[in-house]
Parts: sequence; C-alpha cells; structure tokens
Amino acid sequence: MPWLRITELRLPLDHAPDALREAVLARLGITAEELRTFSVFRRGWDARGRARVRLVYTVDAELPPAAAGRVLAAHEGGQGIARRPDMRYPGAGRAPSGAPRPVVVGAGPCGLFAALILAQAGFRPIVLERGRMVRQRTRDTWALWRRGVLTPESNVQFGEGGAGTFSDGKLHSGVSDPRHLGRKVLEEFVRAGAPEEILVSARPHIGTFRLVSMVEHIRATIEGLGGEYRFETRVDDLVIETTGGARRLRGLVLAGGETLRADHVVLAPGHSARDLFARLHERGVAMAAKPLSIGVRIEHPQGMIDRARFGADAGNPILGAADYKLVHQASSGRGVYSFCMCPGGTVVAATSEPGRVVTNGMSQYSRNERNANAAIVVGISPADFPDGPLGGIAFQRHWESAAFAAGGGGYRAPAQLVGDFLGGRASTALGDIAPSYRPGVTPTDLAACLPDFAVAAIREALPAFARRIPGFDRADAVMTGVETRTSSPVRLLRGENGESVNTAGLYPAGEGAGFAGGILTAAIDGIRAGEAAAAAIIGATARAA
Repeated sequence: MPWLRITELRLPLDHAPDALREAVLARLGITAEELRTFSVFRRGWDARGRARVRLVYTVDAELPPAAAGRVLAAHEGGQGIARRPDMRYPGAGRAPSGAPRPVVVGAGPCGLFAALILAQAGFRPIVLERGRMVRQRTRDTWALWRRGVLTPESNVQFGEGGAGTFSDGKLHSGVSDPRHLGRKVLEEFVRAGAPEEILVSARPHIGTFRLVSMVEHIRATIEGLGGEYRFETRVDDLVIETTGGARRLRGLVLAGGETLRADHVVLAPGHSARDLFARLHERGVAMAAKPLSIGVRIEHPQGMIDRARFGADAGNPILGAADYKLVHQASSGRGVYSFCMCPGGTVVAATSEPGRVVTNGMSQYSRNERNANAAIVVGISPADFPDGPLGGIAFQRHWESAAFAAGGGGYRAPAQLVGDFLGGRASTALGDIAPSYRPGVTPTDLAACLPDFAVAAIREALPAFARRIPGFDRADAVMTGVETRTSSPVRLLRGENGESVNTAGLYPAGEGAGFAGGILTAAIDGIRAGEAAAAAIIGATARAA
C-alpha cells in the first residue's frame, strides 16, 4: 500500500483525540474507509502572533493504490502532500577481507557516529579519545563545578561524548539533510536508550544524564562489532609522507610516544583541541581562520519566558518549558544573537585550560530548573584577529583569561546585573534571580571581559530583545561571562570527497574541523566522514587486488 506524507496540519493545543484523523481525511479528500492507517511523523507547535498556541503535525498515511493516485493527481505541484520518502539508511558498504583498520580521533558526536558507521560496515575502527570514559569524566567535571578543581584532559570539553554531553541535548538542526542522515542519528539514539518521542518531536532534546548512558551504549555497540576504544590517548603529531609533492598521512604520534600506523583517519577533535590545531598548522595541514562569536550567558526566570512565549497556554505539559531564538543587527553592523538556549537549565563552567573562565549552558531532560539561560553573543570575523589561522585561539584565550581575573580566581565567573550593564556601572550585589553558575560568581563589570564592540552591541540588543520577550532587559537579570566557544576557531579545509585538500588519508569532520554546530549536525558529519573513509579503503583494496 502506498504511503503519503502530509505536512502543516494545524490543530488547537487542546484538540480532541479524533481531530487529527478528521484533519487527515479532510486534507486528503478521502473517505474513512480509504484511510488504512496513519502515524505522526513530526509534531511541533506554533506560538507566533497573538493567537493561542497551535500544534503543527506532519502525518504519514497509508492508502489503497487507487486512492493514493487520485490524491497525488489532485495535489500535483505541492499543497503539502507527497509520497513518503524512503528514509532508510543504506550503510557504508562492507569492509573487504584484510582491509586496514581506520582510526577515529575524538569520541564526541562526530567521532562516535563515524566509528559506528565504520563498525557497522565491518571495518573495526580504533577510536582515540584524549579524555576519560564518560562516567569518570562526569566526576571530573563535577569537581570543577563543586570545588573549583580543573582536570585539563577531562572536563566539559574533553572526554567521551564530547562537549554536547554537558548541554541541553538539542537534536534539531536547520541544515539541509536530503539523505535523511539525521533520522539515522535519532534512530540510533533511541536504540541507545533515548525516549522514542525524539523521533516525533520537532524540537527533540535529551539532556545530560540520559546522554551519559546513551554514549556508553553506543560504545558497547562499536566494541561488539570489533571496534576498539583507547581513552586518555591524546594525538600529539602526525606522520606525513611526501612523495613528488603529494602528502599522505601514514600515522599518528600519541602522547605516550607511541606511533600508531594509520592510512585513513577521521579527525573529529572538537572545537577546543587548541594544541592539536597548532600542531596541524605546523605540519602544513590546510586550514583557515573562521568566524567566531563572543558574549555572555543571561538568566531569567523560566516562568517569565513561558508566559512571554505561550501566553495563556504557559504551563501546558505538551509544550513544556519555552525556548527562544533572538537576533538583532546592531548599528555597528555586527549581529547579536542568542545561542544554545537552555530552558529550565543551569550555566556551567566549561573551561579546559587552567587560569581561564568559559561559560556554557546545560539542561536535564526534565528542564525543570528555575532559570532559563542562553548565550547572548556578538559575531566576530577573522578581520578582528588578523594573525593567521590560529588568531581566533589567541583571541579566545585573551578574553577567557580576563574573565578568570575578573572572577577573582578559583574559576569563579564574573557576573553583572542587566540594569548595571546597561547603565555602565559595575555590579556590587545580585538581585532576586540567583545565578546558577558553579563554583560561584563575582559581581563586577563585564566590560572588562569583552571587546568594546561586543559591549556596545549587546547593550543595544537587550532592549530590542525585550520588545519581543517582555522583561528580557529586566534590571535583575543576571549576565555571566564569558561565552567564547560557540564554534571552532579554525576550519580544516577538505574536498568534496571529505578528504583534507592537501593531506591524503585525513578526513577532518565535525564541529572542531569547522563543519558542524551542535550534536545532530556533528553526528551527521561523522556519518559522512565514516562513509568517505570507508569508500577510500574499499577503493584502495580493490586497486591493490
């Protein structure tokens, strides 16, 4: 029986159980007898305008062939009805007998899915992770939050699961995905223990605690297929062979001095692998500086955000905690925008280097903490740090060190009330909104921790954001600095085949390589990188035969 996909079915938030079926029949123009069955593919909501929140469905419906043909002919050219696409993942081929084992550097979402795809194809990948296993890493991270004790190789940035492990766990993306690789990611997450609702929700999220056990489950799957993990194994150098001007990767030098032979390496190090970026630059691996952003975390009562977004529907369990996405073009021409909004979450210490303060946001699956938080950041171009491909790293470090000093040491973060920030005066005390950052904050003047252009742009943006979310610029809202690691400071240049443009056998991928921004996009890029490495190995094996 043919399946059709129907988009943009809108119903009231409190619609009756049979209303969706009736809406499907009405949209298709068929009888009840012709509708064999239907299922919800996606459910979201629309809170725009002054009307009550409405649910928005995408539905798959099974019809007899004659009815399906009639419906498609009647809706030729669109109108939200089409054949359901085939979203099954075809795999990355099969590893030839005796094929060399590929290596994956990094066990964040990108490396995780590159390794999974390779393992499922029979390649038995070796996964190198500079940090620790996810549960030990969690204990190390809590030591920073609770006691101000940093472990440089095991923290929010480094360790199994990557930076996304300590986040809101958002699993949606605005990038084009014609091959439906995002569906493959979500299905693997469900197999690993994520709630099945992520397959349906238009705004799926998981939260930190669930991600921990899911990462462990996927590791066990990879190992069960012959893959191998090596934790606390940092890559310090590359072995590159040059013949006739052509460069080819031949191995990796590990921190303990071991050289690991490797002809095919998926490089997924994450956006904070600054030492590795420097070594890649020394070795001549093609890279370029890329745009960044810098700013602060801002906290408001979650109830205020719920009322501003949902009005009379605030508190409805179907909707949960409200999020937001804000953008403002400052008079200077710089963009100011919200990033990584965490409903009902906390602001967390996210540094990976001693003597520096970095903030990030995190939520649990329940999103039931008192405050909402988001980064409010200002766009920066490489022209702001004209020091070559590594200029962005120096820029980040400068302001992270300034934040450490302004916080008074011990990884306390500098904080300021919005009213004081807008008034150009240092904060000496906090108001009714309790900051969630641990190991604690120091009231001060955030202007000492940000470039002047960023201070001016954020001061202009906050009242503009308040016109969309009343109270956004309330005087006692708390701003905590600094947010510097919204994305990688470099892009490792690669060709359409996924390979480095000047170093054969190296497949840069994910957020650290400059090709993703979030858990889902990084995982999708990891699938592509795994496929690229698999295709290269299969091709090389065939040529050798």
